[in-house]
Order: sequence, then C-alpha cells, then structure tokens
Amino acid sequence: MTRRRLLFISHYTGRGGGESVQLNLMAELAGRGFTLHLVTPQIGQFSEAAARLGVQIHTIPFRGASTYFVPALYTRLPIVSKLIAVLRESQIDVIHSDYHALPFAVGAGERAGVPVIWNAMGGWFDIKRWQRRFFCERITRMIAITASVRHDLLGDPPFMPLDRMPVLIPGVDPDEYSPTSADGSAVRAKIGIAAHVPLVSLIGRFQTVKGQDVFLDMARRVAAQLPNARFALAGDNVFNVSADERFKQQIIDTVHADPVLSERVSFLGFWPDSREVLAASDVIVCSSRFESLGMVVIEAMAMGRVVVSTRVGGPSETVIDGQTGYLVKAGDSAAFADRVLMLLNNPTLRAQIGTAARRHVESALSVARYADQFVGVVDTLALP
Repeated sequence: MTRRRLLFISHYTGRGGGESVQLNLMAELAGRGFTLHLVTPQIGQFSEAAARLGVQIHTIPFRGASTYFVPALYTRLPIVSKLIAVLRESQIDVIHSDYHALPFAVGAGERAGVPVIWNAMGGWFDIKRWQRRFFCERITRMIAITASVRHDLLGDPPFMPLDRMPVLIPGVDPDEYSPTSADGSAVRAKIGIAAHVPLVSLIGRFQTVKGQDVFLDMARRVAAQLPNARFALAGDNVFNVSADERFKQQIIDTVHADPVLSERVSFLGFWPDSREVLAASDVIVCSSRFESLGMVVIEAMAMGRVVVSTRVGGPSETVIDGQTGYLVKAGDSAAFADRVLMLLNNPTLRAQIGTAARRHVESALSVARYADQFVGVVDTLALP
C-alpha cells in the first residue's frame, strides 16, 4: 500500500478507553508505513503516549464542540484555519476525527481537499435534526466502534442507511496483552495482600456511568460469603470533570464510612500499566451502566482473565456470555456478586473461561484485524 500521512484530531487530552483505541491503531498503522500526526488542545497523557509511538504532535488550543453544535457556524471557527495550516504543512492525506473535533475537521478538510473519517466512539447522545445534513453529506466516511453506538447515534428507525456507518470493533495486540505480559506483584504489594488472596478489580475512570457504586454493592455481597476476598478500584478523574470529581469523592467516602468495605477495598488511582492490575486480579468487573466499547474488557480477555460485565453496549458484542465471560443486567449488584462468587470458588472454571476468552480475542478482537478493516476504509477514499 502507498505510504499515507494520517492526522488524528481529538479534544481529549487524558487517556481513557477511546484514547486507548486510537493508540492501539496508531501503533499498528505506524508499523504499516503510515506517517502519523495528532492534534490536541494541550499536552496530556494522550499526546505523550502517542509521541512515544513516534507520532508527530501538534498542540492547538480549542474547545470541543458540544452535541448541539451548528455546522454552518462551527465549520468556520478560527480553529479551522489553524488546522488547514497543519494539513498543508504536513501534507496530510486523511483526517481521523473524534466527535467533539468533528466540525472543525470537516471544515478544514473541505477547504484543504482532505477527506475526513469520523470514528464514532460513543453513543451517549442523539444527532440533532439540524445536524443530519452535515452527517449525511459532509463527512467523507463514518465508522462506529460497536453496533450499539451506531444504533444510538442514528436512531430507530435510522435517519440514514446503516451501511453509511459500518461497524469496526477495535482490538488489542494479543502479544502485548498476553497472560504472561505483566506481573501483578506490585499491585498486590500496594494493596498488601498475598498471592493466594482472591482479588476482584474494576479499571475505569470515576464517572457515574462506570458504576463504581454498583461495584461496592457487589463487594459487600461477596464479602458476606467470602470474607477473605479483596477488591480494587483502579482509575481516576482523568479528564478533570467537576461532576466526576464529586462522584469520586462520594465513592471514597462510602468506602471509608463502611467497616466492611474499608477493610477490603483499595484505591489504586491511575495505574500506568493496566496489565499489572489485570495480572494481579482473579476476576475483572465492568459494572458500567453503559459502555460504548469497554476496552478494558477486551484487554482482560486477551490476558486470560475472566470478566463479569454489564450486558449493554460494547461488552454485549465482545463477550460471549458463559463462554468468554459473563454478562449481567446493568445495576444488578446481586447478579454481579453471584457470578463473582461462582468464579472465585472455582479456579478450574476461571482457567477454562480465561483460555476461551484469550482465543476469542486472537480470532476476532485483535488490533491487526481492526487495522486491516480501517485501512480498507482508507483505501476507498479518492487519494492521489
């Protein structure tokens, strides 16, 4: 394939699931001869991680567009001219945009003659009626990370044909996330537990939708029947959102005020290498009320860890219930506890499901497969 220059643009500077998706894709594309660039409003965890992959970083301060953006206005804001300068100076062939940078990317792409791929990584909102022409006619290509994201964005019935937004489920590098790729001893030392102590963990930023409160309810139920079990919450308010900070403090206060939880729940904060948390854990819980994808679910399966997850959004499309993990109703702490207890009490079952989960990632959820599909989208563009 002809060497291409691809520009990623995102208003996010922290590192969450969507940023992990892009970093995995960047690493794979870099190995396939792409020259990669990234525009963010400021330096942060995302751009720093991208730079370590050899991505060329451009910092242009801008505020992300809200879900109520007016295309006629936002595609002409000053940020657009600054993006055009980057496109021309770096001779960019293709733009990859997140939602909150999308109107700026489209405005710049139209004026510079550069096609735009919108990678829809969240469906927590609906596309407004006054925006539909913009999405139908002005974006060169659209892809969605899960069918549930596409459904939520396009509505029921959809306002455009579904094949205008094909689903490309991201993946991970099975070699990077292998059962032997990390050692969990540092995590267990931080918590202060021995190797044989059962550990159940949740990895995710503090946000109401992530369901740390559901996780705590589950922990109480598990502890009542398995008093030696321990629980870990890894993550932080990585995007510095005030509402998320309040929720984080609420979770911390709940743990400190509860004698059962205070002795058994540990806060790990943002753990730089999530693989160490996965390696340390016997069961990984995703108690989110909704997940567009649930990247940590895929990472955990790749490492042969058993996941008990909410049956909504991405996990309902990546986890095969009863074969590669377990799915339960959102918010049902009792169901979470039942599955977790069953797994903690049955090491053989954990091993069997972990092996099946690993094979599932290798065959259907690898980043190489995702990159193949993404390059296929790029190849449909009329590039010189």
